[in-house]
Amino acid sequence: MNKTALVIMAAGLGSRFGNGIKQLEHVGPDGEILMDYSIYDALSAGFDKIIIIIRRDIEDEFKKMIGDRIAKKADVTYVYQDIDDLPEGFSKPEGRTKPWGTCHAVLAARDVIDCPFCVINADDFYGRGAFAVMHDALVAETPVNEYFLAGYILGNTLSENGTVTRGICLSNHKQYLIGVHESYKLKRCTEGRNMVDGFNRQGSPIKVNVNATVSMNMWGLKPEFIDKLKHGFDIFLADKDADPLTKEFLLPIYIDKLVKEGEVKVKILDVNEKWFGLTYAEDKPEVVERIKEMTESGKYPAKLWG
Repeated sequence: MNKTALVIMAAGLGSRFGNGIKQLEHVGPDGEILMDYSIYDALSAGFDKIIIIIRRDIEDEFKKMIGDRIAKKADVTYVYQDIDDLPEGFSKPEGRTKPWGTCHAVLAARDVIDCPFCVINADDFYGRGAFAVMHDALVAETPVNEYFLAGYILGNTLSENGTVTRGICLSNHKQYLIGVHESYKLKRCTEGRNMVDGFNRQGSPIKVNVNATVSMNMWGLKPEFIDKLKHGFDIFLADKDADPLTKEFLLPIYIDKLVKEGEVKVKILDVNEKWFGLTYAEDKPEVVERIKEMTESGKYPAKLWG
């Protein structure tokens, strides 16, 4: 069977979470963090190795909390997202402090990705079912230019403590992605539970059905995608129209571009799991309670890594 890797993007601090590093918040009964549960679920689903993308300044904390616990259970590799890691001929603009985005994060792992891989955020709980369907898709015989996206139900991904940003997925009758519309400040509509209020990229108000399919940035990709990323990053950096101090090279936007240009196909995998995460500091008590309930029901052991 084909090897598969889980690539975890953990380099961001998360400005909405306050001053702490939200990826390192303890939420499990034995001090586990959300990433522990993603790794546990991925290994249970059959993934072979774990690649964690971090910044060097939090390397010691990450290795102390993650590496020591799972080193005996999985093949773990760390790579580092560095703002100065740019292609030949480009340099960081003076005054730039913002990371280059999620595409750049994946590029940080370019030298260690040698098999089909799943990309996720570090601070989201995706659910075991999502990893199972993603793993099955990645090991199946499919065209080299066919990728996968875990499609969640919008209503299962909202926060009770504030608004969220989601990519609303449009698909054809065969469940292949035809577009991703980034939508912002999404929250349940006060006039009815079947609709969600928000704004589109142009800042205009929109209403979205609560059952719409959305992306939670869980992508199934193949090693050949790295070459596309390198090419795309060159074009992104050379673009003089966007603000060089704030522009970001983002996975949903770039993959959406490739889909519309006919370079790749992306199959949406239906996921019925209920997402939760640490978008806001106020989310933590609910996250802790949900993990506790799943532990008490036997879905997870009280000590995840024994």
